[in-house]
Amino acid sequence: MIDAIAYKFQTGTQWVHLLEKYGNWRGVYNRLRMWAVDGTWERVFTALVAQADADGDLNWAVSVDSTIVRAHQHAAGAAKRGPGR
Repeated sequence: MIDAIAYKFQTGTQWVHLLEKYGNWRGVYNRLRMWAVDGTWERVFTALVAQADADGDLNWAVSVDSTIVRAHQHAAGAAKRGPGR
């Protein structure tokens, strides 16, 4: 099940094009949604991060390069045009 979910997000394929070896795509999708709603993914992620941090495998340095961080052209505060504005 986890391999099917990982495959879908690694390849960017649509759910209906999931390989047959993973079974019915609806079952995989429904399981993903159920685990998201009931908090399973959050618990797994929290446990994995805690273990990696305890083992010293995490580097919490964050770097943001402003050459690739851009606001949408309409986010610049330009005057709005159109009816009702």
